[in-house]
Amino acid sequence: SINGKCFDWLLVSRRSCFRAGVRYYVRGIDSEGHAANFVETEQIVHYKGSKASFVQTRGSIPFFWSQRPNLKYKPKPQISKSVNHMDGFQRHFDSQIISYGKQMIVNLVNQKGSEKPLEQTFSKMVNSMANGMVRYVAFDFHKECSRMRWDRLQILMDQLADQQDE
Repeated sequence: SINGKCFDWLLVSRRSCFRAGVRYYVRGIDSEGHAANFVETEQIVHYKGSKASFVQTRGSIPFFWSQRPNLKYKPKPQISKSVNHMDGFQRHFDSQIISYGKQMIVNLVNQKGSEKPLEQTFSKMVNSMANGMVRYVAFDFHKECSRMRWDRLQILMDQLADQQDE
């Protein structure tokens, strides 16, 4: 109940059975375009007979890469050089568009250090796909929100405002 108005609020998460695994051991996509550790979360609001739904998905960056555990706290990501990334990448987003429609990708990885090549490759692949149904926004979450500066999330919200209204 908010301001005396009662409503039902449901939150449902569904984890894909494809490419499920432990962090660092399962990364990237497979040849069918299934992203590792893919989760769909749906928020449903029911108020006076009306329903509204918002779906958000998350998963590993959808190209062929790995991050093999070692003695370091955060092992360096390795992007595969021996495969055509675009086939699986295209399959991933074709499936996403069929299931959910227009896509807004929000990439929260570091844009410096060992994760920089992941962000650069992801951005390049989205641009080369040239699909008007997919938009890409990179936001260096760790840099922008370090020291618990959560107010800096407004920068991201401002970048997404037009598509969110849509």
